[in-house]
Amino acid sequence: MATGDSTVDDLQEPPSAAIVSRWFYEVSRRYQHLLDKSTPHILGRWIGFFAVAFIFAIRVYFIQGFYIVSYGLGIYILNLLIAFLSPQVDPEILELSEGPTLPTRGSDEFRPFVRRLPEFKFWYSLTKAFCIAFVMTFFAVFDVPVFWPILLFYWLVLFTLTMRRQIQHMIRYKYVPFSFGKKV
Repeated sequence: MATGDSTVDDLQEPPSAAIVSRWFYEVSRRYQHLLDKSTPHILGRWIGFFAVAFIFAIRVYFIQGFYIVSYGLGIYILNLLIAFLSPQVDPEILELSEGPTLPTRGSDEFRPFVRRLPEFKFWYSLTKAFCIAFVMTFFAVFDVPVFWPILLFYWLVLFTLTMRRQIQHMIRYKYVPFSFGKKV
């Protein structure tokens, strides 16, 4: 057969874009399968997260740089923590709209605490953020020279003020964002 002739096999071969798309689909399907399998293993997931966070901290310590990356990571962690500790439906907004509120007396109906950010998404977002920050430490463009004690002090002030406000919110609306199993 001449090189310019087309055969039925040539017409049925998918273009390279379809091959890449199918490959990405398979990889994402396998990745989602691994995430689904890890869902019930809470302790194992968190141990893995702390291992990733420890490796990132060791890398930043030995490089003595990437403080802006670490600061941005700290702000993101604070944002995730607030979402993790907050109820899905804010009682302050419900109070304004005169809707149902969280139980405040023992005779009120029990409603479990539902987080704005579930534990799995909290873990997944934290782990992803540390992995991205770790990769960023390999690129010199992210190593902006700063005086790190100022960043640390500023982050501690932000953390203290934000947590104080969150704890006051918890006390005011009488909710605890943690449950320790079914109460009998």
